[in-house]
Amino acid sequence: MINEPKVSIIMGVRNSQNTLNECIESILNQTYTNWEFVICNDASTDNTWQILESYKKKHPDKFILLKNDTNKKLAYSLNRCLEVATGTFIARMDGDDISLPERLKKQVDFLNSNPGYSLVGTGMIPFDEDGKRTPRIVKPIPNKYDLRFGSFFYHATIMIRKEVFDTLKGYTVLPRTQRGQDYDLWFRFFAKGYKGYNLQEPLYLVRESISDHKKRTLISRIYEVQTRFYGYKLLNYPLKYYLFAFKPILAGLTPGKLMYFYHNRKYNRRFNKKNTEKKGK
Repeated sequence: MINEPKVSIIMGVRNSQNTLNECIESILNQTYTNWEFVICNDASTDNTWQILESYKKKHPDKFILLKNDTNKKLAYSLNRCLEVATGTFIARMDGDDISLPERLKKQVDFLNSNPGYSLVGTGMIPFDEDGKRTPRIVKPIPNKYDLRFGSFFYHATIMIRKEVFDTLKGYTVLPRTQRGQDYDLWFRFFAKGYKGYNLQEPLYLVRESISDHKKRTLISRIYEVQTRFYGYKLLNYPLKYYLFAFKPILAGLTPGKLMYFYHNRKYNRRFNKKNTEKKGK
C-alpha cells in the first residue's frame, strides 16, 4: 500500500446518531485501506459527537475530527475538511449513507489509469425502511451543457483529485449554496475545462424516502435558480437554455409524493432499458 495514493474522505454531519455507525462501518470495511476520514460535526445536538469520538479512540490514525460551534451548513463544513485533508484524492460521503466495499478501490483504480479525468463518480442505489430500489446510473461522460438539466454527478459518490479542489478553492459558501453546493461546484469544474466520469455501476447506497422530496423549501428552490443563472452565464450558455433555470420552481409546485414516484419510475425505465440493451449485445 505504500505506493498507492492516500484517499481523504470528507464528510459533514449534523444530528446523525441513528445512521452514523452504519455509515462509518462501511468505510472501515472498504477493500482499499490507504485512507483517512475527515469529519466535521456541524453543531449536532444529539450523540453524533460522542459516536465520532468513540471511533477516533479505536482508530486514532484513521480519523480526523472537526467541530463547528454553530450550525454552518455543509459547504462550510466540507471546506474545513479540505483544509486539513492530506490525500491525493478526495472522496465524499454522507452520514446517513453506505459505501459498498469496492467503492474506493474502483475509483482509485480509475483515476490512476485515466489521468485525463479529474473526477469519478458512481451509480447509487436508493433505500429506505422498505428496502432497496432500482439503481440509478447516470451518463458516463457528462459535458457542460448537461448541467442545464441538473447535476450529472451524484455528489456523495465522487472522488476527485485534491489539486482540482485546490484550484477551484473548494465549495462556495453563500446562502444560495446551502443546499446546492455541489451544483455550483460542477459549473466551476466545467468552466475550468476539467473532465469527469461516472462508473456505470452502483457502489453507493443513498438513504431516501418520500419525506426527502418535501424537505426543499421555496427559498431553497429560488437559490437554485440563482445558481443556475450564475452557472449558465459562467459556461456561456445560449439564451434559449435559460428557460431550464426555472425547473426548480416548477418541481416545487409538484406534490412530494408525486415527485417521489416520478423519479422512481424514471430510473426504473432507464435501468430496464440498459438491461435490455445489454442482453441484445
